[in-house]
Amino acid sequence: MFSQCQPIHARSIVPCQDTPAVKFTYEADVMAPEEFTVLMSALRGDTRNNRTSFHQPIPIPSYLLAIAVGVLEQRTLGPRSKVWSEKEEIERSAWEFAETEKYLQAAERLCGRYEWTQYDLLVLPPSFPYGGMENPCLTFVTPTLLAGDRSLADVIVHEIMHSWTGNLVTNRNFEHFWLNEGFTVFLERKVGASLIADPVEAKRSRDFHSLLGLQELTETVYEELGAENPLTKLVVDLNGVHPDDAFSTMPYEKGSLFLRYIEDLVGGPEVFDDFLRSYLNNFKKKSLDTDQFKAYLLNYFKDNEGLKTVDWNQWLYGCGMPPIIPDYDKSMTKTIMAVVENISRGATPNASDVRALSPHQLIHLLQELIEQPALSLDTLRLLGEEYGLKNSRNAEIEYRWLRLCIRSKDQDRLGDVFNFVNRQGRMKYVRPIYRDLYAWEDVRDQAIDNFLKNEQNMMHVSAYTLKKDLHLTN
Repeated sequence: MFSQCQPIHARSIVPCQDTPAVKFTYEADVMAPEEFTVLMSALRGDTRNNRTSFHQPIPIPSYLLAIAVGVLEQRTLGPRSKVWSEKEEIERSAWEFAETEKYLQAAERLCGRYEWTQYDLLVLPPSFPYGGMENPCLTFVTPTLLAGDRSLADVIVHEIMHSWTGNLVTNRNFEHFWLNEGFTVFLERKVGASLIADPVEAKRSRDFHSLLGLQELTETVYEELGAENPLTKLVVDLNGVHPDDAFSTMPYEKGSLFLRYIEDLVGGPEVFDDFLRSYLNNFKKKSLDTDQFKAYLLNYFKDNEGLKTVDWNQWLYGCGMPPIIPDYDKSMTKTIMAVVENISRGATPNASDVRALSPHQLIHLLQELIEQPALSLDTLRLLGEEYGLKNSRNAEIEYRWLRLCIRSKDQDRLGDVFNFVNRQGRMKYVRPIYRDLYAWEDVRDQAIDNFLKNEQNMMHVSAYTLKKDLHLTN
């Protein structure tokens, strides 16, 4: 059993002011049968007579209230971190997340002291609909992160950064969700780059991951939501709209890109990092809106000429793509784009194309191919063989490979597609795949039937949003 209170579901567990504008501390006593372990988004006390105590001394918004109960095992990752999971995944999880303390220390160098004392991870069942959930002291994560090569650990860095942006400094309501997620993606990439010793390589890596994010943002704007959709604004109007209906990559990637634009305007990381620490310290344990962020930024940089050129209205309230895209370093994408061009011209895929690529570069390549006209079946199947896609354990790679199969209308891969969406419920993967299947008219009914057969195994938010994607609700 596990909870998911974000955005406004804490009211289903306890009577509360279910808004991030209100913060509270809490204590809890939870009884469970002897074989079960109870965990919460708080510091865990003693367990006596099947009763476990918890204490959260730092004020949190209601959406960070969390509880999980299961037959769990744990392994120590570092002086302030453990990983918990069911026994079948515990060894893989301990290996995958072994560098958690290194990430925490890097985050502290940028943002200041980690204030929550404990940072544990709980690997949830596959039905968990998100990559991670930043519950204080106990981050929930999806088992799709267990790639076997630590290549998807950037999700852990993302959840760690929420310890400052979101958990300590919180959006006042979900119209200003970008203050949580845009800041967190921005910080995640800075911290990830800081782990690379060579500063030139660090910048290249940061920009490369930003380009990956730009790919996702572009697809969201042009294929998922539409360029004129009001939900593509950075600050959205949720009057009469449930926050679950507004959820997308927009606040994450458009928000992060906006902060990168501002960082470049004011003089780069050397200047902007000091502002970040000042901002985090000033709004610590508080909730704020975009106007308060803007006022603090302009006051901090009151003598900066660059900020006078910002079109605030377009950035914050304009639909579609950001008005300006930073001049990212594209050196890590040159090889990728050459391979994509060759394949588009009809060249035969060869294992040597990707031998020197990192997992994230391969992900970038596959995403580029998704944006191209559909591959012929012969090229697609050779691609799967030569690039080792058919047997990849990396969920990000498998997800994109299966989308390519759908777009090329490979009937032989439909079994693999349905198996993928049935064995895990991460919305980042299942929603685009179901939308692709719906667009393939010959298999639309099969996709709907598959969804209806498996709906009972999904969390509410997954089933709720998929019904909309499959046009099963008004």
